[in-house]
Amino acid sequence: MSTFRAFRISASGLTAERLRMDTIANNLANAETTRTPEGGPYRRQVPVFAPLLEGAMRPGFSRTGQAGQGVRVVGIISDDSEPRLVYDPQHPDANGDGYVAMPNVNVVREMVDLVSATRAYEANITALNAAKQMAQRALEIGR
Repeated sequence: MSTFRAFRISASGLTAERLRMDTIANNLANAETTRTPEGGPYRRQVPVFAPLLEGAMRPGFSRTGQAGQGVRVVGIISDDSEPRLVYDPQHPDANGDGYVAMPNVNVVREMVDLVSATRAYEANITALNAAKQMAQRALEIGR
């Protein structure tokens, strides 16, 4: 694997995990938002990743197209699970029975996802640094 290819793969992972962390931060910031411009409570957002397969069908690669080219973000979708209902008859968004539709954001789940995204980000930095050190060592051999 070329050094530049390793850089591109790690960079794609860094970009994807950064977006994942930003999405999680947005979910946490809106964990109590009961009113949105679309109507109703905030809905948890989830990034969708897909493998980069550009050039994967070149000779020498498997027919399955699994060439290890990196990752890309194909979109951010709304979690369509039901909102939590919380009894709070004094809340301005309470329904006739006194229940408020709260966002479908589970703070514990978001924190676990944040730790996972952070670890993946750190792993990509480690891989990028290893590729950089290999390139530096190769240049030193040529001296």
